Amino acid sequence: MAGIAESKNNIELLSEKNVKKYVLPYYGLHNAKVSQVKLKDTDKQRAVYRVTYKDKEYCLKKVYFPLEELLFVYSAVEWLYRYDIKVPRILSTLSHGRYVNYENMLFILTPWIDGDKCDFDSVKHVLLTSGNLGKIHKVSQNFKPILGSAEKLGCSNLHNSLNKHYDNLMTYSNLAFKYNDRFSRIYLDNVETSLLLASLSNNISSTINTDNLSKSLCHNDYVSKNIIVDNNDIWVIDFDKCKYDYCALDISYCLRRLLRRDGTKWNVELTINFLNQYEKYNTLTIDDYKYILSYLAFPQKYWKISRDYYANISKCNKKAFISLIEKVVVQHEDQLTFARKFTEYIEFKFGVKL
Repeated sequence: MAGIAESKNNIELLSEKNVKKYVLPYYGLHNAKVSQVKLKDTDKQRAVYRVTYKDKEYCLKKVYFPLEELLFVYSAVEWLYRYDIKVPRILSTLSHGRYVNYENMLFILTPWIDGDKCDFDSVKHVLLTSGNLGKIHKVSQNFKPILGSAEKLGCSNLHNSLNKHYDNLMTYSNLAFKYNDRFSRIYLDNVETSLLLASLSNNISSTINTDNLSKSLCHNDYVSKNIIVDNNDIWVIDFDKCKYDYCALDISYCLRRLLRRDGTKWNVELTINFLNQYEKYNTLTIDDYKYILSYLAFPQKYWKISRDYYANISKCNKKAFISLIEKVVVQHEDQLTFARKFTEYIEFKFGVKL
């Protein structure tokens, strides 16, 4: 009950009136116009406001992580800014601090970035995006956060994760035979192609030499909503999830979001062009390519939907889950064709047999 009461109180504290009265004066922004553009009331509660003061606009953000992680994010943004990557810097308060503590909640202020959200239907935008990611990774290979920052380090083992997920798919097959409901029949009708994808992914990932994977500061949410295009300039926003990690993970996460879309569905040519543009700024190893292939080949959404369905089968909305899995499986043949063609490309590029 205490958690519910605390959440309710926080929602009240996060009103536009309260942040205008108790947060913005620390920045000298008295009587500014404030409009709330996002409020997410979860365990990681966050809020975003658009602030207009005279002829300038700002983004005020309530962060959901502790001060040590905020110092890491601040370090990341400042590092990239110094290498001419376009990022919204965290602005100082009147007392030269970089955040405001209001009722044990941390707030930061940045300039509001105008422009268009990156359009993944535009080849120009996609290539600008990939080249910019190459620049980010190149300049931040030796990134060091300031003293007092949290150690945000990723570099988890992809094969271990994929191997567990492959085993999960076999478990879900047994559950599908057991329940034999509508969802389970769809699962079983498509399990053969899914296991081919999972097997390819698992086998390739088992050959990755992790010591040969490129590492740098990674955004870890480098997708269209966090990429603003202003003519030929690319701005990257929202570094909440950034950490020092494998470059291939940053690339793969972006590509998977791109390739699942109807307009760019498992387009191997677009993928190759994306990676060629990236490599104009930061060269990738064969193990980076193996990582990307393994990550993209795995039927991740099919696995996730099935996991959630069988974990909540007695109380879930079955019609909703059926709709979700039907949308996913229609892409599996395209995904398998993509995985095979991308494998051939990597073999040709590096002169090896995977």
